[in-house]
Amino acid sequence: MKLANALSQRSELQERIRQLEGRLLNNAKVQEGEVPAEDPQELLKELEEHYAQLERYIAAINRTNSRTLVEGVPLSDLLARRDCWKKKLQGLRDFLDCASELAPRRTVGEIKIRSTVNVRAMQKEIDWQAKELRELDEKIQEANWTTELME
Repeated sequence: MKLANALSQRSELQERIRQLEGRLLNNAKVQEGEVPAEDPQELLKELEEHYAQLERYIAAINRTNSRTLVEGVPLSDLLARRDCWKKKLQGLRDFLDCASELAPRRTVGEIKIRSTVNVRAMQKEIDWQAKELRELDEKIQEANWTTELME
């Protein structure tokens, strides 16, 4: 099985678990004398099986990611870099959105609000970083489709 297939199956399993947890909550209580729409014990058993399967997928994916090298770097390191880079870029974009907002003035006597950074230069830097992030993500995706899962 390719790593990409395992990642897809993990995602599907996580969605099934979310749905099962919702169904379980919907059947946690009933009015006295009524029966739940679904047997909570059966749902709990199914949930337990899904979590055990999810644990196996996560362990195999983590083993594969730590042993797979992309340009001499473990795939797990590239994933960490990508995740942090995404969060950093989102924070920078939020900051830049705030810095580039114009504060309208109705009169000359009102306080003038100005940006604390060079918005144009910072936008160019963010655009460059976004391009680098896309290229990193492409390398990761390529590795996902060419790497066999280590079970």
